[in-house]
Amino acid sequence: MAILKVIQDFGNWFWGIPILILIGGGGLFLTIYLGFPQIRHFGYAMSQTFGKMFAKKEEGKVRPISAAFAALACAVGASNIVGVPVAIALGGPGAVFWIWILAIFGMCTKYCEVAMGIKYRRKNDVGEWVGGPAYYLRGLGKKIGVVFGVGYAFFFMIELVPSLASQGVSAAEQFNIFGANQTVTGIIIAVLVGVILAGGFKRVSSVTDILVPVMACLYVLGALIIIFANVGEIPAVFGMIFQDAFTGRAAVGGFAGATIMAAIRWGAARGVYSNEAGVGSADTDHPIRQAQFGIFEVFMDTIVICTITALAVLASGVWTQEGLSSGQLALAAFQSVFGNFGAIFVAVTVFMFVFSTIISAGFFGQIQAEILFGRKFSKIWVFMYPLFIGIACAFSNVTTMYMITDGFMAIIVILNMIGLLLMCKQVKDLQKEYYNTPGMYYLADKAAKEAKKAAK
Repeated sequence: MAILKVIQDFGNWFWGIPILILIGGGGLFLTIYLGFPQIRHFGYAMSQTFGKMFAKKEEGKVRPISAAFAALACAVGASNIVGVPVAIALGGPGAVFWIWILAIFGMCTKYCEVAMGIKYRRKNDVGEWVGGPAYYLRGLGKKIGVVFGVGYAFFFMIELVPSLASQGVSAAEQFNIFGANQTVTGIIIAVLVGVILAGGFKRVSSVTDILVPVMACLYVLGALIIIFANVGEIPAVFGMIFQDAFTGRAAVGGFAGATIMAAIRWGAARGVYSNEAGVGSADTDHPIRQAQFGIFEVFMDTIVICTITALAVLASGVWTQEGLSSGQLALAAFQSVFGNFGAIFVAVTVFMFVFSTIISAGFFGQIQAEILFGRKFSKIWVFMYPLFIGIACAFSNVTTMYMITDGFMAIIVILNMIGLLLMCKQVKDLQKEYYNTPGMYYLADKAAKEAKKAAK
């Protein structure tokens, strides 16, 4: 279709130099303006995430661990297993470098998103807290705020259709190697997602509480074994990543070759899609304390898990093999070490990642629909996501779906990043209060830590 071609062409253009200027440059500005919070307070951010995950649940609230896993379920998805290999297949090893660069600045961007999301959150007509860019962008002012807020909510709601469809196709494609019918697999995924989305966020929390730690630990363990099995290739892999980021790479085996612009385009797109920094889907319960989850999420998702995937794919050499689709490279890497069990393991793990991602992101999409058209419409709209998962699995492939997703995501990235840059003084004011108020927040945490240490 002509409209899809236009969307893909726009995405291909945007995810090059424009994205480096907007997200890379914008993230660099926020990092400098706010005093490098993702670096200066990295240890504190980890203590407020890992350290607080197992706190007791307060009455009437979702437990901190539930909020953390729901956020990770949305960010740690098929893009970690499938999206990164797609970036390598289309942009070469150098794409990994650009994923890292945007992730470093993305930690600060996500930090700002969470802070603003909490500051401008409100309760809906049934008493549930809702927030995010569609709300905080309205803080820009009456006219421009409405344009940015409504625009973001609308395009995010629409963007999640191809985005979640690409996740569904990612999972379905993994089972093709076993002779499964992709359409049937897609329908099964769609039905399961629809059932859980009908249960609301508390049901999402209960599912992701179980899925996220299991899928993350098992996948990372398996990928580390692959890396260890090919440890002799690691120095050469890092050499390719840094060299090809600036030179590109000629065709090798099944790899079609990549220019530096392709490395930037696919590295940037998959880096942002993986951690969603600059998109603004994060929302928790306190402006700066909970903003630490933004730093944690991007670090764990992109710097850790995406890097492990990239090293496994590159060190195993499967990225140059002929006859493999870009979405099956991680599966091939696991199969090279674990045999057929490895292929089955990746297929199941991708399914688990996709499932948790879709149900969490579907909840955020429902919020956007509620903002624009009310709660009744949102409960109907949320079923558009599983519907199009089934359609995409029947008629498309993962690379095409990622290209369509990139075009829509470009619009919401533009709105969100410009809004954050214009509102960064508000983040700085919140940050100053949080880190400098005597006897409260950060200083209270620091004093408590010192007292605990002294008592030992």
